[in-house]
Amino acid sequence: MGGMGRAQDTPVDTQLYDLLRVKPDASDDEIKKAYRKLAKEFHPDKNPNHGDLFKEISFAYEILSNPERRRVYDLRGMDGIKEGGASAGGFGGDLFSHIFGDDEDSPFGGFFGMGGGGRRRTRRKFQDTMYPLNVTLEEVYTGKKAKLRLSKKAICSACKGSGTKTGQSYECRTCRGRGIKNVIKQLGPGMIQQTQVRCSDCCGEGSIIPDADKCGTCKGEKSEEIKKILEVHVEPGMQNNDKITFPREGDQTDPEIEPGDVVIVIQVKPHEVFEREGDDLIAKKTISLNEALCGYEIPLKHLDGRTLILKNKPNDIITPDCIRGIIGEGMPHRRHRDIRGNLYIKFSVTFPNEHFLEDESKYKVKEFSYCAHLPVSLMEYDEKRYHGGRGGQAYDEDASDDEMSGHGHHGPQVQCAQS
Repeated sequence: MGGMGRAQDTPVDTQLYDLLRVKPDASDDEIKKAYRKLAKEFHPDKNPNHGDLFKEISFAYEILSNPERRRVYDLRGMDGIKEGGASAGGFGGDLFSHIFGDDEDSPFGGFFGMGGGGRRRTRRKFQDTMYPLNVTLEEVYTGKKAKLRLSKKAICSACKGSGTKTGQSYECRTCRGRGIKNVIKQLGPGMIQQTQVRCSDCCGEGSIIPDADKCGTCKGEKSEEIKKILEVHVEPGMQNNDKITFPREGDQTDPEIEPGDVVIVIQVKPHEVFEREGDDLIAKKTISLNEALCGYEIPLKHLDGRTLILKNKPNDIITPDCIRGIIGEGMPHRRHRDIRGNLYIKFSVTFPNEHFLEDESKYKVKEFSYCAHLPVSLMEYDEKRYHGGRGGQAYDEDASDDEMSGHGHHGPQVQCAQS
Protein backbone atom coordinates (compact mmCIF):
# COMPACT_ATOMS: atom_id res chain seq x y z
CA MET A 1 0.00 0.00 0.00
CA GLY A 2 2.19 2.79 -1.32
CA GLY A 3 5.21 1.48 0.61
CA MET A 4 3.78 2.52 3.97
CA GLY A 5 4.65 -0.74 5.66
CA ARG A 6 1.28 -1.20 7.37
CA ALA A 7 1.32 -3.49 10.37
CA GLN A 8 -1.78 -5.43 9.39
CA ASP A 9 -3.81 -6.20 6.26
CA THR A 10 -7.30 -5.48 7.61
CA PRO A 11 -7.93 -2.20 9.51
CA VAL A 12 -9.90 -2.39 12.73
CA ASP A 13 -12.16 0.40 11.45
CA THR A 14 -13.15 1.23 7.85
CA GLN A 15 -15.46 4.19 8.45
CA LEU A 16 -13.06 6.75 6.95
CA TYR A 17 -12.40 4.57 3.91
CA ASP A 18 -16.15 4.21 3.42
CA LEU A 19 -16.55 7.99 3.48
CA LEU A 20 -14.04 8.35 0.63
CA ARG A 21 -15.58 5.33 -1.13
CA VAL A 22 -12.28 3.47 -1.41
CA LYS A 23 -11.05 0.09 -0.23
CA PRO A 24 -8.86 -0.22 2.88
CA ASP A 25 -5.89 -1.22 0.71
CA ALA A 26 -6.23 1.81 -1.61
CA SER A 27 -3.02 3.54 -2.63
CA ASP A 28 -2.19 7.15 -1.82
CA ASP A 29 -3.08 8.22 -5.37
CA GLU A 30 -6.44 6.44 -5.21
CA ILE A 31 -7.28 8.18 -1.94
CA LYS A 32 -6.31 11.58 -3.35
CA LYS A 33 -8.38 11.09 -6.52
CA ALA A 34 -11.40 9.91 -4.53
CA TYR A 35 -11.19 12.92 -2.23
CA ARG A 36 -10.95 15.44 -5.10
CA LYS A 37 -13.95 13.91 -6.81
CA LEU A 38 -16.11 13.94 -3.67
CA ALA A 39 -14.91 17.42 -2.65
CA LYS A 40 -16.09 18.84 -5.97
CA GLU A 41 -19.42 17.04 -5.70
CA PHE A 42 -20.22 18.09 -2.12
CA HIS A 43 -18.50 21.46 -1.87
CA PRO A 44 -20.79 23.95 -0.05
CA ASP A 45 -20.62 26.41 -2.95
CA LYS A 46 -21.98 23.76 -5.29
CA ASN A 47 -24.07 21.72 -2.89
CA PRO A 48 -24.97 23.81 0.20
CA ASN A 49 -27.27 21.13 1.60
CA HIS A 50 -24.35 18.76 2.21
CA GLY A 51 -21.97 20.99 4.15
CA ASP A 52 -21.64 18.48 6.97
CA LEU A 53 -20.79 15.67 4.59
CA PHE A 54 -18.08 17.83 3.03
CA LYS A 55 -16.51 18.33 6.48
CA GLU A 56 -16.55 14.60 7.14
CA ILE A 57 -14.93 13.86 3.79
CA SER A 58 -12.23 16.45 4.53
CA PHE A 59 -11.62 14.89 7.94
CA ALA A 60 -11.27 11.42 6.44
CA TYR A 61 -8.78 12.71 3.88
CA GLU A 62 -6.71 14.51 6.55
CA ILE A 63 -6.27 11.19 8.33
CA LEU A 64 -5.77 8.82 5.41
CA SER A 65 -3.49 11.11 3.39
CA ASN A 66 -0.94 11.21 6.22
CA PRO A 67 1.05 7.95 6.46
CA GLU A 68 1.51 8.10 10.24
CA ARG A 69 -2.11 9.01 10.93
CA ARG A 70 -3.32 6.30 8.60
CA ARG A 71 -1.09 3.73 10.29
CA VAL A 72 -2.52 4.61 13.72
CA TYR A 73 -6.08 4.55 12.35
CA ASP A 74 -5.57 1.13 10.77
CA LEU A 75 -4.13 -0.25 14.00
CA ARG A 76 -6.49 1.28 16.54
CA GLY A 77 -9.36 2.93 14.71
CA MET A 78 -10.92 6.16 15.92
CA ASP A 79 -9.61 5.55 19.44
CA GLY A 80 -6.11 5.83 18.08
CA ILE A 81 -6.98 9.12 16.40
CA LYS A 82 -8.46 10.43 19.64
CA GLU A 83 -5.42 9.53 21.73
CA GLY A 84 -2.77 10.31 19.14
CA GLY A 85 -2.57 14.03 19.97
CA ALA A 86 0.83 15.46 19.32
CA SER A 87 2.47 12.09 18.81
CA ALA A 88 1.60 11.82 15.13
CA GLY A 89 1.56 15.27 13.70
CA GLY A 90 -0.89 16.94 16.02
CA PHE A 91 -4.13 15.18 15.13
CA GLY A 92 -6.94 14.18 17.42
CA GLY A 93 -9.23 16.72 19.06
CA ASP A 94 -7.40 19.73 17.59
CA LEU A 95 -7.73 18.45 14.03
CA PHE A 96 -11.39 17.67 14.63
CA SER A 97 -12.03 21.19 15.91
CA HIS A 98 -10.14 22.71 12.99
CA ILE A 99 -12.39 20.97 10.48
CA PHE A 100 -15.72 20.71 12.29
CA GLY A 101 -15.57 23.76 14.55
CA ASP A 102 -18.34 23.58 17.14
CA ASP A 103 -20.53 21.16 15.20
CA GLU A 104 -22.30 18.95 17.76
CA ASP A 105 -24.13 16.86 15.16
CA SER A 106 -21.10 15.44 13.37
CA PRO A 107 -20.97 11.64 13.62
CA PHE A 108 -17.36 11.94 14.82
CA GLY A 109 -18.22 14.17 17.75
CA GLY A 110 -18.76 11.24 20.07
CA PHE A 111 -15.29 9.88 19.44
CA PHE A 112 -13.68 13.01 20.79
CA GLY A 113 -16.14 13.97 23.51
CA MET A 114 -16.49 17.29 21.74
CA GLY A 115 -19.17 19.24 19.99
CA GLY A 116 -20.27 22.69 21.12
CA GLY A 117 -16.85 24.04 21.97
CA GLY A 118 -15.03 20.71 21.86
CA ARG A 119 -11.53 22.17 21.98
CA ARG A 120 -12.23 23.78 25.33
CA ARG A 121 -13.57 20.59 26.84
CA THR A 122 -10.70 18.37 25.72
CA ARG A 123 -7.97 20.84 26.66
CA ARG A 124 -5.93 19.36 29.49
CA LYS A 125 -5.07 21.43 32.53
CA PHE A 126 -2.49 21.15 35.29
CA GLN A 127 -3.65 20.51 38.84
CA ASP A 128 -4.66 23.54 40.90
CA THR A 129 -2.37 24.67 43.72
CA MET A 130 -3.98 25.27 47.12
CA TYR A 131 -2.63 27.75 49.68
CA PRO A 132 -4.18 28.23 53.17
CA LEU A 133 -4.36 31.84 54.39
CA ASN A 134 -4.70 32.30 58.15
CA VAL A 135 -6.75 35.38 59.12
CA THR A 136 -8.30 36.71 62.32
CA LEU A 137 -11.99 37.29 62.94
CA GLU A 138 -11.22 41.03 62.99
CA GLU A 139 -9.79 40.78 59.46
CA VAL A 140 -12.84 39.07 57.99
CA TYR A 141 -15.01 41.64 59.79
CA THR A 142 -13.31 44.70 58.31
CA GLY A 143 -11.59 43.17 55.24
CA LYS A 144 -7.89 42.87 54.48
CA LYS A 145 -5.32 42.98 51.69
CA ALA A 146 -2.47 40.49 51.87
CA LYS A 147 0.46 39.67 49.59
CA LEU A 148 1.23 36.05 48.84
CA ARG A 149 4.75 35.23 47.64
CA LEU A 150 4.97 31.92 45.84
CA SER A 151 7.20 29.88 43.54
CA LYS A 152 5.76 28.15 40.52
CA LYS A 153 6.84 26.33 37.39
CA ALA A 154 6.28 28.20 34.14
CA ILE A 155 7.09 27.60 30.47
CA CYS A 156 10.76 28.39 29.86
CA SER A 157 11.06 31.95 28.59
CA ALA A 158 14.20 31.12 26.59
CA CYS A 159 13.02 28.13 24.54
CA LYS A 160 9.25 28.77 24.78
CA GLY A 161 8.72 25.26 26.09
CA SER A 162 10.53 23.31 23.38
CA GLY A 163 13.41 22.38 25.66
CA THR A 164 15.89 22.90 22.83
CA LYS A 165 18.23 25.61 21.59
CA THR A 166 17.18 25.26 17.95
CA GLY A 167 13.48 24.61 18.46
CA GLN A 168 13.82 21.29 16.66
CA SER A 169 11.70 18.36 17.84
CA TYR A 170 13.19 14.92 18.43
CA GLU A 171 10.90 11.92 18.24
CA CYS A 172 11.63 9.01 20.53
CA ARG A 173 12.58 6.06 18.33
CA THR A 174 11.34 3.49 20.80
CA CYS A 175 7.72 4.66 21.02
CA ARG A 176 7.77 6.67 17.76
CA GLY A 177 6.66 9.79 19.58
CA ARG A 178 3.62 8.29 21.26
CA GLY A 179 5.03 8.22 24.79
CA ILE A 180 3.65 4.70 25.20
CA LYS A 181 4.59 1.34 23.79
CA ASN A 182 2.86 -1.98 23.34
CA VAL A 183 3.95 -4.93 25.45
CA ILE A 184 2.91 -8.46 24.50
CA LYS A 185 2.74 -11.14 27.18
CA GLN A 186 2.16 -14.83 26.59
CA LEU A 187 -0.45 -16.11 29.03
CA GLY A 188 -0.36 -19.70 27.83
CA PRO A 189 -0.21 -21.88 24.75
CA GLY A 190 -1.80 -19.89 21.96
CA MET A 191 -2.85 -17.09 24.35
CA ILE A 192 -1.25 -13.66 24.36
CA GLN A 193 -2.12 -10.35 25.98
CA GLN A 194 -1.19 -6.94 24.61
CA THR A 195 -0.97 -3.98 27.00
CA GLN A 196 0.28 -0.41 26.77
CA VAL A 197 2.88 1.00 29.14
CA ARG A 198 4.68 4.31 29.42
CA CYS A 199 7.83 4.44 27.34
CA SER A 200 10.78 4.16 29.68
CA ASP A 201 13.25 5.66 27.21
CA CYS A 202 11.52 9.04 26.97
CA CYS A 203 9.60 8.82 30.27
CA GLY A 204 6.34 9.20 28.38
CA GLU A 205 7.36 12.50 26.76
CA GLY A 206 7.48 11.12 23.23
CA SER A 207 10.79 12.85 22.56
CA ILE A 208 14.41 12.68 23.66
CA ILE A 209 16.46 15.88 23.36
CA PRO A 210 20.18 15.43 22.66
CA ASP A 211 22.41 17.02 25.28
CA ALA A 212 24.02 19.24 22.67
CA ASP A 213 20.70 20.87 21.79
CA LYS A 214 19.22 21.20 25.28
CA CYS A 215 18.14 24.70 26.27
CA GLY A 216 20.76 26.37 28.42
CA THR A 217 18.11 27.88 30.72
CA CYS A 218 15.84 24.93 31.49
CA LYS A 219 18.32 22.14 30.58
CA GLY A 220 15.72 20.49 28.38
CA GLU A 221 13.00 20.47 31.06
CA LYS A 222 10.84 22.92 29.06
CA SER A 223 9.96 24.86 32.22
CA GLU A 224 11.64 27.03 34.83
CA GLU A 225 10.84 28.09 38.39
CA ILE A 226 9.77 31.69 38.84
CA LYS A 227 8.74 33.87 41.78
CA LYS A 228 5.31 35.46 41.87
CA ILE A 229 3.55 37.90 44.20
CA LEU A 230 -0.25 37.80 44.32
CA GLU A 231 -2.35 40.42 46.07
CA VAL A 232 -5.13 38.71 47.99
CA HIS A 233 -8.28 40.68 48.85
CA VAL A 234 -10.03 39.23 51.91
CA GLU A 235 -13.58 40.55 51.66
CA PRO A 236 -15.58 41.55 54.75
CA GLY A 237 -17.91 38.73 55.70
CA MET A 238 -15.84 35.87 54.27
CA GLN A 239 -16.18 32.63 56.17
CA ASN A 240 -13.87 29.80 57.11
CA ASN A 241 -12.88 27.66 54.07
CA ASP A 242 -14.07 30.28 51.56
CA LYS A 243 -11.88 30.27 48.44
CA ILE A 244 -10.23 32.98 46.36
CA THR A 245 -9.17 31.79 42.89
CA PHE A 246 -6.42 33.20 40.67
CA PRO A 247 -7.01 31.60 37.23
CA ARG A 248 -3.98 30.28 35.31
CA GLU A 249 -1.51 31.33 38.02
CA GLY A 250 -0.52 27.76 38.87
CA ASP A 251 2.16 25.45 37.50
CA GLN A 252 2.68 24.84 33.78
CA THR A 253 5.49 22.61 32.51
CA ASP A 254 4.08 21.75 29.09
CA PRO A 255 2.89 24.33 26.52
CA GLU A 256 0.25 21.86 25.34
CA ILE A 257 -1.38 21.79 28.79
CA GLU A 258 -3.08 24.80 30.35
CA PRO A 259 -1.66 26.10 33.63
CA GLY A 260 -3.55 25.32 36.79
CA ASP A 261 -5.18 27.85 39.10
CA VAL A 262 -3.94 29.14 42.43
CA VAL A 263 -6.67 28.75 45.06
CA ILE A 264 -6.44 30.59 48.39
CA VAL A 265 -8.39 28.89 51.20
CA ILE A 266 -9.43 31.19 54.06
CA GLN A 267 -8.67 29.79 57.53
CA VAL A 268 -10.21 31.89 60.33
CA LYS A 269 -8.46 31.63 63.69
CA PRO A 270 -10.55 31.09 66.85
CA HIS A 271 -11.33 34.30 68.77
CA GLU A 272 -11.00 34.81 72.52
CA VAL A 273 -14.30 36.68 72.92
CA PHE A 274 -16.52 36.09 69.90
CA GLU A 275 -17.87 32.99 68.22
CA ARG A 276 -19.39 33.13 64.77
CA GLU A 277 -22.55 31.39 63.62
CA GLY A 278 -23.27 32.36 60.02
CA ASP A 279 -23.51 36.15 60.02
CA ASP A 280 -24.23 36.34 63.77
CA LEU A 281 -21.72 36.86 66.56
CA ILE A 282 -21.96 35.40 70.06
CA ALA A 283 -20.02 36.77 73.03
CA LYS A 284 -20.00 35.20 76.48
CA LYS A 285 -20.04 37.48 79.54
CA THR A 286 -19.83 36.55 83.20
CA ILE A 287 -21.54 38.85 85.71
CA SER A 288 -22.04 38.75 89.47
CA LEU A 289 -25.37 38.06 91.12
CA ASN A 290 -25.33 41.65 92.28
CA GLU A 291 -25.11 42.83 88.64
CA ALA A 292 -27.75 40.32 87.57
CA LEU A 293 -30.22 41.75 90.10
CA CYS A 294 -29.25 45.40 90.34
CA GLY A 295 -28.20 46.20 86.77
CA TYR A 296 -24.83 46.75 85.14
CA GLU A 297 -22.77 48.73 82.64
CA ILE A 298 -20.19 46.53 80.94
CA PRO A 299 -17.79 47.63 78.15
CA LEU A 300 -17.35 45.27 75.19
CA LYS A 301 -14.67 45.93 72.58
CA HIS A 302 -16.02 45.10 69.12
CA LEU A 303 -14.06 43.61 66.20
CA ASP A 304 -13.61 46.98 64.50
CA GLY A 305 -12.20 48.64 67.64
CA ARG A 306 -15.39 50.34 68.85
CA THR A 307 -16.38 49.91 72.49
CA LEU A 308 -20.01 49.01 73.11
CA ILE A 309 -21.48 49.75 76.57
CA LEU A 310 -23.82 46.95 77.58
CA LYS A 311 -26.43 48.35 79.97
CA ASN A 312 -29.18 46.75 82.00
CA LYS A 313 -31.57 48.47 84.39
CA PRO A 314 -32.26 47.31 87.97
CA ASN A 315 -35.16 44.91 88.34
CA ASP A 316 -34.54 43.57 84.79
CA ILE A 317 -33.12 40.37 86.18
CA ILE A 318 -30.51 38.44 84.20
CA THR A 319 -30.78 34.69 84.76
CA PRO A 320 -28.02 32.14 84.11
CA ASP A 321 -27.58 31.40 80.38
CA CYS A 322 -29.79 34.37 79.55
CA ILE A 323 -29.19 35.67 75.99
CA ARG A 324 -29.68 39.29 74.95
CA GLY A 325 -29.19 40.59 71.41
CA ILE A 326 -28.07 43.73 69.60
CA ILE A 327 -29.52 44.05 66.11
CA GLY A 328 -27.12 44.80 63.25
CA GLU A 329 -23.88 44.41 65.21
CA GLY A 330 -22.95 41.01 63.77
CA MET A 331 -20.82 40.11 60.76
CA PRO A 332 -21.31 41.85 57.41
CA HIS A 333 -22.79 39.78 54.60
CA ARG A 334 -20.14 39.07 51.96
CA ARG A 335 -22.36 39.82 48.95
CA HIS A 336 -24.48 42.54 50.53
CA ARG A 337 -22.30 44.79 52.67
CA ASP A 338 -25.25 46.83 53.98
CA ILE A 339 -26.73 43.71 55.58
CA ARG A 340 -25.31 42.56 58.91
CA GLY A 341 -26.11 39.82 61.35
CA ASN A 342 -26.83 40.32 65.03
CA LEU A 343 -24.63 40.29 68.12
CA TYR A 344 -25.81 38.06 70.96
CA ILE A 345 -24.53 38.19 74.55
CA LYS A 346 -24.81 34.98 76.55
CA PHE A 347 -24.60 35.64 80.29
CA SER A 348 -23.21 33.47 83.03
CA VAL A 349 -24.04 34.46 86.61
CA THR A 350 -21.50 33.94 89.38
CA PHE A 351 -23.23 33.12 92.65
CA PRO A 352 -21.88 34.62 95.88
CA ASN A 353 -19.99 33.17 98.78
CA GLU A 354 -20.91 33.58 102.46
CA HIS A 355 -19.73 37.21 102.55
CA PHE A 356 -22.25 38.34 99.96
CA LEU A 357 -23.82 41.80 100.40
CA GLU A 358 -21.58 43.12 103.14
CA ASP A 359 -21.51 46.54 101.48
CA GLU A 360 -24.21 49.08 100.70
CA SER A 361 -25.49 47.05 97.70
CA LYS A 362 -27.57 44.95 100.09
CA TYR A 363 -29.93 47.90 100.43
CA LYS A 364 -30.40 47.97 96.66
CA VAL A 365 -31.26 44.31 96.60
CA LYS A 366 -33.76 44.81 99.39
CA GLU A 367 -35.30 47.81 97.63
CA PHE A 368 -35.68 46.19 94.20
CA SER A 369 -36.86 42.83 95.44
CA TYR A 370 -39.76 44.07 97.60
CA CYS A 371 -43.04 42.23 97.01
CA ALA A 372 -46.46 42.82 98.58
CA HIS A 373 -46.72 39.36 100.08
CA LEU A 374 -46.74 38.07 103.64
CA PRO A 375 -43.14 38.12 104.88
CA VAL A 376 -41.92 34.94 106.56
CA SER A 377 -38.71 33.81 108.22
CA LEU A 378 -36.47 31.06 106.93
CA MET A 379 -34.58 28.65 109.14
CA GLU A 380 -32.15 25.86 108.58
CA TYR A 381 -33.72 22.65 107.32
CA ASP A 382 -33.55 19.73 109.81
CA GLU A 383 -34.64 16.43 108.28
CA LYS A 384 -35.17 14.78 111.72
CA ARG A 385 -37.76 17.37 112.66
CA TYR A 386 -39.55 17.27 109.32
CA HIS A 387 -42.65 15.01 108.92
CA GLY A 388 -43.66 16.17 105.46
CA GLY A 389 -47.25 14.89 105.42
CA ARG A 390 -49.12 16.97 108.00
CA GLY A 391 -50.90 19.65 106.07
CA GLY A 392 -49.16 23.02 106.25
CA GLN A 393 -47.24 22.23 109.46
CA ALA A 394 -43.62 21.63 108.54
CA TYR A 395 -41.98 21.05 111.92
CA ASP A 396 -42.58 19.11 115.13
CA GLU A 397 -44.94 20.52 117.69
CA ASP A 398 -42.07 21.01 120.13
CA ALA A 399 -40.60 23.74 117.96
CA SER A 400 -40.27 27.04 119.74
CA ASP A 401 -42.73 29.83 119.27
CA ASP A 402 -40.02 31.95 117.69
CA GLU A 403 -39.27 29.22 115.17
CA MET A 404 -42.91 28.79 114.17
CA SER A 405 -43.62 32.50 114.07
CA GLY A 406 -43.60 34.39 110.81
CA HIS A 407 -41.78 37.22 112.58
CA GLY A 408 -38.74 35.54 114.12
CA HIS A 409 -35.20 36.77 114.40
CA HIS A 410 -34.20 35.82 110.87
CA GLY A 411 -35.87 38.80 109.20
CA PRO A 412 -38.17 38.91 106.16
CA GLN A 413 -37.94 36.39 103.31
CA VAL A 414 -36.46 37.53 99.99
CA GLN A 415 -38.88 36.66 97.21
CA CYS A 416 -38.56 37.35 93.49
CA ALA A 417 -41.16 37.17 90.80
CA GLN A 418 -40.82 34.00 88.75
CA SER A 419 -41.16 34.20 85.04
